[in-house]
Amino acid sequence: MRQAGGPAKPFRCGIVPPYLLARLAEVDDPRFSAAAEAARKSLRVDDPIRSLRLGERRTTALPTLPVDAVPGVATRTISDAGHLERLPGRVVRVEGAPPVADVAVNEAYDGLGDTHELYWSQYLRDSIDGRGLPLDATVHYGREYDNAFWDGERMVFGDGDGEVFNRFTISLSVIAHELTHGVTQYSANLAYQGQSGALNESVSDVFGALVEQYAAGQDVQSASWLIGAGLFTEQVQGQALRSMRAPGTAYDDDVLGKDPQPDSMSGYIETEDDYGGVHLNSGIPNRAFYLVAEAIGGNAWEAAGQIWYDTITGPNLTTTSDFATFAAATATAAVARYGEGSTEHDAVLAGWDGVGLGVGPLQAAS
Repeated sequence: MRQAGGPAKPFRCGIVPPYLLARLAEVDDPRFSAAAEAARKSLRVDDPIRSLRLGERRTTALPTLPVDAVPGVATRTISDAGHLERLPGRVVRVEGAPPVADVAVNEAYDGLGDTHELYWSQYLRDSIDGRGLPLDATVHYGREYDNAFWDGERMVFGDGDGEVFNRFTISLSVIAHELTHGVTQYSANLAYQGQSGALNESVSDVFGALVEQYAAGQDVQSASWLIGAGLFTEQVQGQALRSMRAPGTAYDDDVLGKDPQPDSMSGYIETEDDYGGVHLNSGIPNRAFYLVAEAIGGNAWEAAGQIWYDTITGPNLTTTSDFATFAAATATAAVARYGEGSTEHDAVLAGWDGVGLGVGPLQAAS
């Protein structure tokens, strides 16, 4: 059951895993000296948030909506931090205003709109809270800040260091990923720790990919299934931060190392770092979703996406649900919408089996 008093304000959920920034921070190569320093600064910015204990998560009240809000119509505000680490910054574009000269502002504005459009047109969800929440974002946060994050209230984008990372508004999957942390915050509210935290990350990857595919009109076969394509500069041997089709293959670089994500339970990583490996083990449910979508075919945001959406907004998850519980909940959602033994239901069972997670009976959420 959902927690009373509104959703818990989550940790700062950054798109770049801390282990990747930590590796970059230790690089001793003059070609990447600016990137190494940028990574060190980015880690210092994020560390105060990461040091919070789970028990210190506070709740946020539901927002007061604009009196003239129209259901299904986005209300976007983009601000510019001016390379400071203060939020929200100076407002530079509001809903309905024309594009400006700053490409990051326009990419953020469009990305928020694309994300809102998928949730409304496909799932009848009015913004990330389901009640028309205004969508706010800040660009040009800090100097050479190597991350983008959702802080429970707004999207925030760094500009990257220019050696390893480009600007973080460049990838629609990144924008939609971070906004989906807000959707999870207002629905399943999966705790950002261990398997529930990996599910939190995976749900964001799933809908990050689906927003990108929907905006581009890509079906299962033509989509890249990459999260963060375009973030790396040409100096990096890698396609993106993560691959949902093939976790562990997104990059293999002499500076950043090899993508460490496992693609099945046989490679599950036990660690205390990164909140218990939330960015690592998310590769397992990511791969499961891809297998489900592949088996169903067509557009992944339709049946496969609907099942995942029904799961995170339904009654069968708790804040600490693990992979097995989530898998069973997706099977239950598939039966409820498409019927037992349907193509969609069979695809869900096969998808989880494909990552080493047989679907057992669903335990009642409490």
